[in-house]
Amino acid sequence: MSHAIAPLATSSRLRKQLAASASNLVLVLICLLGAIAFLYPFFLGRAETGFTAAHATTAPIFFALLGPALLIVLIAELSAGRLNTRMVAVLGVLTGVVAILRLPAGPGDSPTFFFLIILVGYTYGARFGFLLGALALLVSALLTGGVGPWLPFQMFVSGWMGMSAGLLGRLGKYLRAGGWVEIGFLSAFGYGWGFLFGGLMNLWFWPFAPPGELGWIPGSGLRETIQQYMTFYLVTSLAWDAVRAIGNAILIALLGRTVLKELRRFRDRFWFTVEDAPPS
Repeated sequence: MSHAIAPLATSSRLRKQLAASASNLVLVLICLLGAIAFLYPFFLGRAETGFTAAHATTAPIFFALLGPALLIVLIAELSAGRLNTRMVAVLGVLTGVVAILRLPAGPGDSPTFFFLIILVGYTYGARFGFLLGALALLVSALLTGGVGPWLPFQMFVSGWMGMSAGLLGRLGKYLRAGGWVEIGFLSAFGYGWGFLFGGLMNLWFWPFAPPGELGWIPGSGLRETIQQYMTFYLVTSLAWDAVRAIGNAILIALLGRTVLKELRRFRDRFWFTVEDAPPS
C-alpha cells in the first residue's frame, strides 16, 4: 500500500509546487504590466493630449488583463495550498470592509481605507495583501461610481501597497507582536505610503498634462523629467498627500494593536494547510 501512496504523494507535491510557481510568475507579470502601464507614455511621447484623453484607449486593455490575472493568482494560491477556502472567505469579507471604509473619502482619499490594507498585508503576506488592495479598490469604485481610466492604475498601486506590507511582515517576526516598536514601525510605513500612493498615482495622467512649467516636456532626459515631476508634485499634491500620510500614521498608532490582534487570531484559526503524509 505504501508503494502505491508514495507516487500519489509525490504527484500532489509536484502539483502544489507548480501552482505556487505559477502564482509567483503571474504576480510578477502583473507588477510588470503595472510598470508598463505607468511608464510607457514617457517612451512613446504624448500620443494623446489633455487629462480627459489620458489612457482613454489603453486603460480598458490594462483592466481586461488585470482582472483575469488576479483570478489566476487566487486559483493558483488555492491549488498550491497557500490559501484555503476559509481564508478566501476572509479575503472576501475584508475586501468588502475595506471598500466600505473608503466611502467617507476626504482630502487625499480616505486614510481609513489605506491603513487596513497595510495591516492585513503585513499579517497575511504579500500575495494576500496584493489581492486585497487590488480587489478592494475595484469594489469601492463600483460602490461609489468611481469607474474610469484611472481605476486599473489605482488597483495596481493599492495592490503594491498591500504586497510591500506583506514583504515588510517578514521583518515583523523579529519584533514583539503588538509592541510599540512594531506599531511605530507600521505607522512610519503607513506615513510613507501616504505620499507614495499619491506620487505614483500622479503618473497615470501627468505625461498627458499640458506641457509647460508643471507638465512633462517630451524629449526631456531622466534627470530633467524627475525635476519637472518634483515641481509638479510639490505644487499640486504634497499638501493632499500629507493629509493621507498623517491619517495613516494616526489610525495605525491608535488601532493597530487591536486590529493586528484580531487579524492574527483569524489567521491562526483559519489559515492552515493540509500536508501530504510521508510514505511509510
